[in-house]
Amino acid sequence: MINVYNHLIGYNIKPSVQRIAVMDYLLKHRTHPSVEEIYSALSGDMPTLSKTTVYNTLKLFAEQGAAQMLTIDEKNVCFDGDTSLHAHFLCKRCGKIYDLPISEPMKETLESNIEGHSVDELHYYYKGTCKNCLEK
Repeated sequence: MINVYNHLIGYNIKPSVQRIAVMDYLLKHRTHPSVEEIYSALSGDMPTLSKTTVYNTLKLFAEQGAAQMLTIDEKNVCFDGDTSLHAHFLCKRCGKIYDLPISEPMKETLESNIEGHSVDELHYYYKGTCKNCLEK
């Protein structure tokens, strides 16, 4: 089990009660939650928590590299506590987002310069129908 306090320190983020709670939620719930989902889940136990605090915390996490901000869905911004290099798949039927592995040639792209540009981030998004919806 990951120590959330040390995890945040590792990303140069000063731990607070709210930041620890939000990161803990992200790491335990691999569902690519939105600000609203995280707020709804945590606000019952943290009455002083606001949506603005959750949003600002997630924005800080993304800026420091502790979480990924996903814009795969045009309507919602979602967040992923898994910062390893991987792709995302959005099911157009159920709306779930799944993690997908990335092949070695794709990983090599991140470690190179493209036409003189230095690549810092890579986002692979796929959209379609997930296997669960296809089976229904």
